[in-house]
Amino acid sequence: MDKLTYVFPLATAAFLLLLFSEYLPLLRSCPPLPPADSHRWQKRGDTLRVLVLTALYAVVAFLGLGNTVGVQRFYHFQDWGDSVQVTLREETSIGAIRYYSGLGRGKYYLQFSPDGVRYTEASVLEQGHVEIFKWNDLTLTGYDGMPVRVLRLAADGELWLGELAIYDSAGRLLTPEELDFPPECAGLFDEQDVIPAEYSYRNSTYFDEIYHARTAYEHIQNVPPYEISHPPLGKLILGLGIRLFGLTPFGWRFSGTLIGVLMLPALYVFLKKMCGGTAVPACGTAIFACDFMHFVQTRIATIDSYAVFFTILMYLFFWLYLRAVRGGEAGGKKSWLLPLALSGLCFGLGAASKWTCIFAGGGLGVLWLLDRIFRCVELCRAGERERAVHETAENILWCLLLFVLVPAAVYYVSYWPYGTARGMRGPGMLFTREYLDTVLSNQRYMFSYHSGVTSTHPYSSVWWQWILDLRPILYYLEHPEEGVHISFGAWVNPMLCWGGLLAMLCMLYQVIRWKDKTALFILVGYLAQLLPWTLVTRVVFEYHYFPSTVFLLLALGHVFRTLELRHPYWRRLLISFVSVTLTLFLLFYPALRGLPVSGWFGRSFLKWFPSWPF
Repeated sequence: MDKLTYVFPLATAAFLLLLFSEYLPLLRSCPPLPPADSHRWQKRGDTLRVLVLTALYAVVAFLGLGNTVGVQRFYHFQDWGDSVQVTLREETSIGAIRYYSGLGRGKYYLQFSPDGVRYTEASVLEQGHVEIFKWNDLTLTGYDGMPVRVLRLAADGELWLGELAIYDSAGRLLTPEELDFPPECAGLFDEQDVIPAEYSYRNSTYFDEIYHARTAYEHIQNVPPYEISHPPLGKLILGLGIRLFGLTPFGWRFSGTLIGVLMLPALYVFLKKMCGGTAVPACGTAIFACDFMHFVQTRIATIDSYAVFFTILMYLFFWLYLRAVRGGEAGGKKSWLLPLALSGLCFGLGAASKWTCIFAGGGLGVLWLLDRIFRCVELCRAGERERAVHETAENILWCLLLFVLVPAAVYYVSYWPYGTARGMRGPGMLFTREYLDTVLSNQRYMFSYHSGVTSTHPYSSVWWQWILDLRPILYYLEHPEEGVHISFGAWVNPMLCWGGLLAMLCMLYQVIRWKDKTALFILVGYLAQLLPWTLVTRVVFEYHYFPSTVFLLLALGHVFRTLELRHPYWRRLLISFVSVTLTLFLLFYPALRGLPVSGWFGRSFLKWFPSWPF
């Protein structure tokens, strides 16, 4: 870590303190709500801005996502001892073996023979959970370089092997024309053109993709899933990309990246409805587009992207519900019933993707309770106690339907692939005891699994490190040559992390000093995502802070709107904030995308703190 590196965090912190020094005097009076007409969508202004921002981000997000070609066909070893035999046209000294693992966990036993009679065990090919959908290199431990004529590969159970690459001692790949094998084994040698020079994230799974991409493919193949520590909906959405683009890195990362793109228009609408105008929604969306966590986490084939996306939607629709209710319910039930229903639906979809969305649902429960209390107090003060009781009772009934029964039904139905993998068929299976037991047993397993995790990880972190951006999680690292490394990890853009934290403290002040309901909404949403993690004792990572970044952005939006309404140079402040955010994104882009970086660049520009893995 060079002394030069300290300049960047200090300069960033100084800039944020300078900006907030312009904002703090404005807290002396409660910021007024935006005029009603500022929430109206402008076809030219808003539509053009959101389309441009979304399109630009989409190009950057999908660029270099992963290979668009990969192994599509697998040979199925059906039982213990099932084997394949390959005869070389000429005796050859084998130099290396590379193989692409499919579904199933177990081992292959590789044997060499000079004559097809006498066999020597050359090595064991591992196919554990970490080798799935990867190109793996085999170390020939029991082989002395003798000429080989026959190779035999035997499995110790039901396994799927995608492709087998055999190299001679000179490093030359033996072509299928130089090999004799039974026709049923052709799948092991029919996609030799996709064999890479070496393993990388571009051609194989990495980090938790070994679980989620695998499970998505298992749902497609209608086999019992391996990873059952999370609900199934996230993997079902992930599988849509595989259905569209095949079992390729681009395919299993497509859905998450698309969801990351769709987060931008959703956030633009959210900021528009909450803050009004066009400058704040545009600046806020641009800031989120430049966030490191958002960029990296949505480009990896895990389920966190879907949980965050549905969290954004459930809070957006609940905000619209609150606006309708605060309007005196002049429009009747129709004015608030639809957004409430959509919020409940998104809550169900989120919970069916990942349990962390239940934290978000808890935040909505707190906001609903506070709103009901405020509403009842207002009506009682106006002498309408009977109306308060009637409205509250009716609202509770609707919430039980839309926020309990509907989400529960969505969650329950999401286990459809578990049922079909067990041989159940048709809608009628939803009403069987076997399907119910399948769902309930998985809930018990998930609770037991997550509460009983005792493993450690070199890049784990705790909640107070997240809010200060102190411990990124490193997902990938390779050294293509001396002095150069390729890596990427997940952490928050310091401008959003530190600036959002300062803005969140301002929201707390707004709530205490001015009883600002918008600030209360943002603060409750943030704490609902963060506070549960302060009680969790199992190993956790910075990507668990991803949902909280949405509320950091909303807090910044509230600050920006106040500046827009009250500060004479608000445009300069907003543009400078976005510019610094974009600059940091460009500076760290190699470490977000996985581009080659020299050790000097990493030490001098990227390693802001000793705990940052660059």
